[in-house]
Amino acid sequence: MSEGADVTPDRRLGPAELVLATSVARRYYLDGRTKIEIGDEFQLSRFKVARLLETARNQGLVRIEIGFPGSVNLALSEQLREAFHLHHAVVIDAADDHEASLRQQLGQTAAELLTEITTPDDVLGLAWARAVGAMATQLQSLPAVPVVQLTGAMYRSTAVSSPIDDNNSIDVVREVARVARGPAYLFFAPFLVHDAATATAMRRQPDVAGALEQIPSVTRAVAGIGYWEPGQSTLYDSASDADRKSLTKQGVCADVGGVFIAADGTPLQTSLNDRMIGISAAQMLAVDEVLAIAYGIRKRPAVLAAVKSGLVKSIVTHASLASALLSDAGRAGPGLRHLG
Repeated sequence: MSEGADVTPDRRLGPAELVLATSVARRYYLDGRTKIEIGDEFQLSRFKVARLLETARNQGLVRIEIGFPGSVNLALSEQLREAFHLHHAVVIDAADDHEASLRQQLGQTAAELLTEITTPDDVLGLAWARAVGAMATQLQSLPAVPVVQLTGAMYRSTAVSSPIDDNNSIDVVREVARVARGPAYLFFAPFLVHDAATATAMRRQPDVAGALEQIPSVTRAVAGIGYWEPGQSTLYDSASDADRKSLTKQGVCADVGGVFIAADGTPLQTSLNDRMIGISAAQMLAVDEVLAIAYGIRKRPAVLAAVKSGLVKSIVTHASLASALLSDAGRAGPGLRHLG
């Protein structure tokens, strides 16, 4: 084989070498040819081909970028994951001026992430939220895992029986279990009831007890994040005025799957907990992977509290909210970090 003049990566190429390096790089990077195939074509050894490729990169003939062909913002995703020591953080570039559209896009991304990280050995738990419902409708495949309902159904108020959303907790569990082709542990009960005695009686019902008994086995869970303000939390909107004032006075900032959190990330036991049917703070903390779907810049304090709490291990969100969280982390300094 005729090798021609030796090529060193940092030496300025002459015109003939420049054309040769460009041709070799085009065949390797664009056409998918192997070094041996390229060497045979140009009568070069594979070592000379390797040196030409290195030279092409060093002299700017080839620029390699690591990217994603969709809407995932890789830089923000990695920064958010590192800032809060999360298992996974996926940030999408999406307009946040239309809540329903944003929720659907995040639901699609969360569905893809859940499909990627769920294994046949997992037990999947679902806490109701509109974003979790959006995710459930877009799931295409899952391993054959059990699916556990983590929260009761949400209603417009404790005195009205109409659900907040057509895709309620039971429907979400059914849909995900259908995709997974695994057993579904679900129950017909509200999330929040009038008094502790009613909640205790409901927890003893066979279907409720059967589902709640599965919670300690859950290894992956999906939940939304609510901000303790009107229109920002379905629990807030479902509670009475007295309950809202009581929890506000106690310092509730956020709720994740019915677990109340203070602004500094501390889980709180409130007067509502004894009247709720669902997962507890201790049970959620024991789940290996809690994926939260967060959206809406107004929920910024709640999402910050959630990632500080140690309850949320992974997050799917959008660029404007991620940037705001990173700004908060930067102002707070090294003390603001994931506690899990």
